[in-house]
Amino acid sequence: MPAGDWTGGSGYAAMTVLQASIVDEELYTEVTGEEGPRGIRDIVSDSLIIPILGALLSFIVLIVHATWRRYGNTKRVKHPNEPNEARVFDKGVIQNVGGPVIFAFRTVRLLACFALCSMETWAIFSYWAETDWTMKTLEWGQIGSYAYATVLAALSIALSPGQATVVIRHLSFVMGLTWLTFVARDVLPLATYTMSPVDGDLGAPLWIYIGIMTVPAVIVPLLVPRTYIPYDPKHPSEEQHPEQTASILSRLIYTYLDPLILKANRVSHLDLDQLPPVPDYDQANNMISRNLSIVNTYLKKNRHVFFGLISAFSHEYIIMFFTTLLKVTTSFASPIGLNRLLKLIFSIADTYIETDGKDAVVRPWVWILWLLVGPLFEAIAENYHTFLNNAISVRSGATITQLVFDHALRVRVKAETESGPVAKGDTTAVPTPENASTSEQAETTTEEDTSPGKQQEPSVSEASTKVADEPDTKGGNFVGRLNNLITSDLGQITQDPDIYVLVLYLPIRLASCIAFLYYILGWSSFVGLAATVMMFPLPGYLGSLLAGTQAARMKKTDVRVQAVTETMNIIRMIKLFGWESKMGDRIAKTREDELSLIRRLKFLKNFIFMTNFALPFVTSIATYGAYSILMRKELTASVVFSSMVVFDMFRSQLWIVSSKIPSAISAKVSLDRLNVFLRETELLDEYDPEFQSPHNNPAVGQHVIGFRNASFTWDNGSDGSSTPRRSFTLRIENELLFKRGHINLVIGPTGSGKTSLLMALLGEMHYIPLGPDSYFYLPRDEGIAYASQESWVQSETIRDNILFGSEYEEERYNKVIEQCGLKRDLELFEAGEQTEVGERGLTLSGGQKARVTLARAVYSSASILILDDVLAALDVHTAKWIVEKCFKGELIRGRTVILVTHNIALTSPVAEFVVALGKNGTISSQGDLPKVLAKDGLLSAEFENEEKELAKAEDTVDGVEPQESKQVDGKLVMAEEIAVGRVGWPAIKLFLGSLGGKHWVIWWGAFALNNTITPVMETFETWYLGYWAHQYEERPPSEVSASYYLTVYSILVLISCSVNLLGYLYYVFGAIRASRVIHQKLIASVLGSTMRWLDTTPTSRIISRCTQDLAAVDDNLPMFFSQVSEVTAFLIARFIALLIIAPSALVPGVLVAVAGTMVGYVYLQAQRSIKREMSNAQAPIISHFGAAMTGLVSIRAYGAQTAVKLESFKRIDRSIRTGRTFRDINRWMAIRMETVTIAFVTGVAIYLFYGRDVSASNTGFALNMAIGFCGLVKFWIFAANYVEIQANSLERVQQYLEIEHEPKPTSQGVPPAYWPSSGKLSVEGLSARYSADGPKVLHDVSFVINSGERIGIVGRTGSGKSSLTLALLRCILTDGRVFLDGLPTDAMNLDALRSNVTIIPQVPELLSGTLRQNLDPFEEYEDAVLNDALRAAGLFSLQIHEDEARLTLDTPIASGGNNLSVGQRQILALARAIVRRSKLLILDEATSAIDNETDDIIQASLRNELDKDVTLLTVAHRLQTIMDADKIMVLDAGRIAEFGKPNELLKNERGVLRALVDESGDRVHLITMAGL
Repeated sequence: MPAGDWTGGSGYAAMTVLQASIVDEELYTEVTGEEGPRGIRDIVSDSLIIPILGALLSFIVLIVHATWRRYGNTKRVKHPNEPNEARVFDKGVIQNVGGPVIFAFRTVRLLACFALCSMETWAIFSYWAETDWTMKTLEWGQIGSYAYATVLAALSIALSPGQATVVIRHLSFVMGLTWLTFVARDVLPLATYTMSPVDGDLGAPLWIYIGIMTVPAVIVPLLVPRTYIPYDPKHPSEEQHPEQTASILSRLIYTYLDPLILKANRVSHLDLDQLPPVPDYDQANNMISRNLSIVNTYLKKNRHVFFGLISAFSHEYIIMFFTTLLKVTTSFASPIGLNRLLKLIFSIADTYIETDGKDAVVRPWVWILWLLVGPLFEAIAENYHTFLNNAISVRSGATITQLVFDHALRVRVKAETESGPVAKGDTTAVPTPENASTSEQAETTTEEDTSPGKQQEPSVSEASTKVADEPDTKGGNFVGRLNNLITSDLGQITQDPDIYVLVLYLPIRLASCIAFLYYILGWSSFVGLAATVMMFPLPGYLGSLLAGTQAARMKKTDVRVQAVTETMNIIRMIKLFGWESKMGDRIAKTREDELSLIRRLKFLKNFIFMTNFALPFVTSIATYGAYSILMRKELTASVVFSSMVVFDMFRSQLWIVSSKIPSAISAKVSLDRLNVFLRETELLDEYDPEFQSPHNNPAVGQHVIGFRNASFTWDNGSDGSSTPRRSFTLRIENELLFKRGHINLVIGPTGSGKTSLLMALLGEMHYIPLGPDSYFYLPRDEGIAYASQESWVQSETIRDNILFGSEYEEERYNKVIEQCGLKRDLELFEAGEQTEVGERGLTLSGGQKARVTLARAVYSSASILILDDVLAALDVHTAKWIVEKCFKGELIRGRTVILVTHNIALTSPVAEFVVALGKNGTISSQGDLPKVLAKDGLLSAEFENEEKELAKAEDTVDGVEPQESKQVDGKLVMAEEIAVGRVGWPAIKLFLGSLGGKHWVIWWGAFALNNTITPVMETFETWYLGYWAHQYEERPPSEVSASYYLTVYSILVLISCSVNLLGYLYYVFGAIRASRVIHQKLIASVLGSTMRWLDTTPTSRIISRCTQDLAAVDDNLPMFFSQVSEVTAFLIARFIALLIIAPSALVPGVLVAVAGTMVGYVYLQAQRSIKREMSNAQAPIISHFGAAMTGLVSIRAYGAQTAVKLESFKRIDRSIRTGRTFRDINRWMAIRMETVTIAFVTGVAIYLFYGRDVSASNTGFALNMAIGFCGLVKFWIFAANYVEIQANSLERVQQYLEIEHEPKPTSQGVPPAYWPSSGKLSVEGLSARYSADGPKVLHDVSFVINSGERIGIVGRTGSGKSSLTLALLRCILTDGRVFLDGLPTDAMNLDALRSNVTIIPQVPELLSGTLRQNLDPFEEYEDAVLNDALRAAGLFSLQIHEDEARLTLDTPIASGGNNLSVGQRQILALARAIVRRSKLLILDEATSAIDNETDDIIQASLRNELDKDVTLLTVAHRLQTIMDADKIMVLDAGRIAEFGKPNELLKNERGVLRALVDESGDRVHLITMAGL
C-alpha cells in the first residue's frame, strides 16, 4: 500500500514503524529494481532493535533480582521496623502509592503505555500481509516491549512503595530508551541541512506517536511526586520535608521551596518552626548513627578518618563524579556555540540568503539553541552538584561534631598542669576533673565560703594557669581544644568538601581549555600556556607570604580576643575601679597590631588577585601575538570572541586553584588534628580493648565497694619521667572496703589523694594491679550519684538541675529542697525553682551551687552517693544544717555515702567509717573515727582545733548577699534579639560612614572615579579586539599590522590592571579605617554600659560580637561591598556597550534586571530570616558541648551519656534545619537567575543573527557583552544579597551601640586636682534601685563619716549592704546626694569618682599575667612602691615560712586569680588599694573562706598600714571583724536601723546589734571587744 494511502487514513501513530519499513523497502525496489533483502543483519542494524533489547535486558535483570530476593538471599535479615508486605493495602490503593496526585500520574502512564501497545498491535495485524518476517519480528519486539512496560506500569500501582520503586526504575529505563531512539531517528535530523527524519514521510501521525511516547518516558518521570518512604517505617515523620516527596524536575529546579519563599514574603520573620523540618534520613539520630558506624569501622582498622568520611558519603560522591563530568562537558557550550555562530556569519555572510544556507551542515538556530540548552544543562548540573556538596557539608559537620562529642565522653581527664610556681596553703581541698584541676600535689578549690580555720588552696586548673604567650603543653586546655575542633577545624573541613574540584574538575577543565584553544588557535596556544607557566611562581611566592601573614594575623587576633575576653570576665572590677578608658586603650593597642597585619594581608590578597587577573591577559597577548605575527593567521571575530570566553574560563580556573589549594591544605591540617585527637587521646580503661576489667574477679562480691592491692595514675604512661605534679600515684595496699548503707568519710591533708580515691572508684584513673588478687569494684547497676567539689550545674532551671532527667515526685522533691537548705534560697528568687541558673550557674552563689549539686545526688534513685567535699563552699550554719537535716535524714538513710571532707568535727556525728590518706597517696588508717584519730596525732590536733573554730564561727551574721530579683518567669536573660526586616540604615551608615572617615567627600569621590574608569577600560579592551578582528573583514590581511594592534591592546591591559590595582589598594585603607572605628565604638559602648546591662547580658554574646561579627567587618563585608560596587559599574558599562550594538536589547535587558531584582528580593526576604536563625542555631551546640565537658565526670558517674547525646541530637537537628534551608534557598535563587540570563543571551543572539545586518566582530562583541552581562547580573544578585546577609553582623554590632550607657565624662565633671584631700563622706537621703521600674533597695539613707574613721556595716541577708557600696560608686540608679571631701559625687565624672575610691570585693578579680601587672596594670609605679604595698598588705608575713612557692612580682597569676587562695587574693586587692592611695576604701569581708592567720594579717594591715586620713567601710559577715570599729552601721530592709559606736549600740538591749551579738556563740568575747 502506498504511504499516502494510509498515513492520512486512521491517523494512528502506532503505524509509524510499520509504515516506515514499507516505505524504505519500496524505495529500495524503485531505485535498484530488485527486492530489498531482509534478514538477521537488517534486524540487528535497525535502530528499533535498541529499545527491544533494552526491554529484554530489563526483564532478565528484574527476574533475577526478584528470584534472588525471594530465594537466594538467605543471609538477609529483615529490618525490625520493616513493614509486613501483606498489609500494605490497609490504607487503600490510592494512599498506598502516595496519594491521589501520584496515583493520577501513574494511571496516566499506564494508559499511555497501554495505548502504545494497542496501536502497535493494531498496526501489525492490519498490515500483516504487506510485511516480511524481519519487519514482523521488529514489530512483535515493539509490542512485547510496550506490553512489558504496560505490566510494569500496572505493578507500580499495585505493589508496595518499596517494590514499586524498583519497578518504576525499570519502566523509566525501557520507555526512556525507546523515546531516545525515536528522537535520534526523527528529531535530530531536523537540525541539519543534509539529513531528514527516518520516519518523516509519515507526517503528523509520527509526531502524535512520539508525543504519546513522551508522556511515560519524560513527562511523568519528571513531574510525578515521589512516594514518601520513611527511613524508619515504625516511626515515620509526622511532617515531611518537601524534598522527600518532590518530583525529579522539582528537585532539579527547587520548586518545592516555592511555598517557603512565598511564606517568607508574607511574614516579617520566618521562625525556626516555620522552616521545613529535617528529613528523617538527615535527622541526627538516624544520619549520625548511620555515618558513625561507618567511620568507626575505619578507625578500628587504623585508617585515617578521612577515608571513613568518604565512605560514609560515598553515594553522594558517586553522583558528584558524574555531575562533575557533566559540568565540564556543558561548560564549553557557550564558546562552541559562539565560535560556530560567528564562523557561520563570517563565512556565508554574502551567500547565505542566496544559497539558503546549503553550504552549511548544521542550521544556525541549532547554535543559537545551543547557547540556551548547553548553559541551562550546565546550570542544572552545577546547582545539583552544589546541592550535594552542601548536603555533605551539613551532614559531615553534624557527624564530626557528634564524633568528637562521643569520643570526648570516653576520654580520660588527665592531671596536666603547668609546673610554674604556685602558692601553697594549708587546705585539704581537692579539685576534681570537672574543671581539669587534677593535680594531687596541689589539690584545691575556689569555694565561695568554707568552714572556719581552713585557708583554701589555690586552684591549679590547667586552663587557668596558662601564662601569656606560653605554648600549650600536650593535653593542655582540653575543653579549648575540643571547642577548636568543632568550630574552627570543623569549619575548615566542611567549608568545601568537594574532593573532585582539584583532582578531577580543574584538571579536565584546564586541559579542555587548552584543547579548545589549540583547536581554534593552533600551536600559538602553547605559547600562551608557556607564558602562563613562567608567571606561575609569582602567585606561588605571594601565596607563601600570604600564608605567613595569615598565621601572624591569627596570633594577633588571638591576643586581641584574649584581651577582650579577659576584660569582659573582669568587667565589674573595671567598672568599680574606673578603668574603662585605660582598658579601652589597651584593647585598642592590640587592635592596632592586628590591623597592621590585616592591612598587609589585604594588600597581598589584592596582589594575588591582580596576578591571577592579569595572567589570562598575558596568556591572551602571547597567544594572539603568536597567532597573528608568527603564524600569520587572520584574527577573525570567531577566533577572538570564542577564545576570549575560554580565556575567561581559564582565568576563573586559575582563581579557583589559587583559592582552593590553601583551603584544601587547611582542611587537611584540620583532618589530621581530628585524626590525632581520635587516635592519640587517652581513653578510660573500660574503652581500651586490651584492658581486662577488674570487675570480673570471682573473689569479689556483687555488693562490695572498695579496692584491694591496686594503684592508680592519671594516665597510663607514668614512667617516672613526669614532673611531680603529673606523676602522682594513688596506692592502695591490702583491702579497703566501704561500709554499705552508711556514711563513709575520706579525710587527709593536702595532696594526699582524696579526690583521686573517688576518681579511681569511678574508673576515671588508670588502674594498675599490684597482684593477682587485685581489684576495685563499684556496683553500677545499683545507680551512682556524684557531687563534685567544683559544683557543676547546667544552664537550666534550678528544678531541672535537681531532677537531672528523673521523674518529678513532689513529696520527695520538697524534702530534698528542705534538707539541702534550699528553701530559703528559692524564696529569694521571684521565680523560685523555675529560676534559670545561667552559664556556669552565674545566678547562684558558690554555696547555692554546691547545694543544688548535692540536691541532685540526693534526689536521684541511686543507692550509692559519692560526694566530693560538698561542704567546703558552705558557711558553718548551712553546713551544720546539711549534716543535721540531710545526712541524718530519711532520704540518706540506708544509702551508701562516700564523703570527702575537711570538716571532720562537723561530720563526725554521722560518720560510720573513716578512711584517712597520707601525704604520699596511701591509706594511713581506716576504721571508726576514734581509731583513726588515735593513729594520727596531727589529725587529732586538727580535729580539736576545728571544734573550737566551730563555736567561734557561730557569730557569722549572714552568708552571701542575695542576687537582684530576677524576672518572675525565672529567665535570667532573655532570648537573644533577632532583628526582622531589612538591615536598618543606622547599621549601614555605621559601615559606610566609617569607610570615608573625616574626609569622606574626597574618599568617596576617588572610589567612584576608580569604579568608573576600570569597567570602561576593560569594556574598551574587548571592543578593541573586535575592532582588530574587523580589520580582516574590510582589508586584506597583509595590510593589517598585527604588531601595532597587539601593542595598543597590551598598553590598554597594562593601564587597566594598574588603575584597578591602585583602586583596590586605595580601598584597603578605607576598609581598615572602618574596622578600626567600628571596633573602637563597640568596645567603648560595652565598657560604658551600665552594671545592670552587664549583669543581664551573657559574656558569650559580647565575645561573639567582638569575634565573629568583627571578623565579618574585617574580611567578608568590605570584600563583598567592593565587589558589588565594582560589578554594578561593570553592569552599566556592558549594558551600554550592548545597547550601542543592539539597541533592541534594552527591553530584554530591563526585563532581566527587573526579573533579577524580583527574584533577588523574594530570595533575600527568606534568606535574611534563615541566616539570622542559623546564626543562633550553632551557639547552643557549642554551649551544650562545653557544659558536658565541664561536667564530664558527673555525666559518666550518673551514666547519663545517652541523655546528653540525645540532647546533642536535638541541637544538631536545629542546626541542620537552618543550614540545609539556607543552602537550598541559594540553589533556588541561582537556578532562576541562570535561566533568566541564559534566555537573555539567547534572545540577543537571535536578534543579532536574524534581526539586522551586523558584522561578525560586532556580533561577537555584543554576545560577549551579553554573556558577561548575564554572568555579572547573577553575581551581583548574589553579592548584593550576601552583603545584606553579612550586614547582619553590622546589625548585631549596632544593637550593642544602642544599649544602656552610664553618663559620659564631661569637662564640667572633672574634680579639682587636689580632690580628695580627705576621706570625709556625707550621705543625704540616698535611695537606690537596680532598674528604673524596679523596687527600691535603699530608702532615704543619711549619715556622715569623718575622715579616717573605720566603719563596720552589718545586717542580715537582703538588708542592703552590697547595694549601699554600689550606690556610693553610682553603679546603680540613685536619688539623693553623696559628698566625698565636700564635693557632690553625682556632679563629677564616674571615672574620676571610681578611680579615687577603692573597693575590695569578697572574692577579688585578678588579671592574667604577673603579680606586678595586677598591682600596676598600666605601669604607673616603680617596683619598690609595689613591694612596699605587698609588705604593708601582709603578704610577706603570710609566706615567711614559704620558700619556692613565694609570691613575687614576677609570679604568674591565672585569669581571675584562680591559682591563688581567696585570702591571697584579698591581700593582693588590699595591696592594690594601698598602691592607689584612695581616701575611701570599701572592704567586703571574705567570711570563712580565709583562715584565721590570713584574716589576722589583713585586719592588722587595715589598722596599721593605711594612712590615717583613709576612711574604711567594712561590709562584715563576722561580728568579731568589726566590733572594734569606730562606728557600726546596722542595715535592715534598705534602711539604717542603728548607727553609732559599738559600745553605745550594745547598751540598747532592744537594739539590732545587741540581738545579733546575743545570738552569737562568742557573745562574751564580742562584748569585750566593744569595750564593755
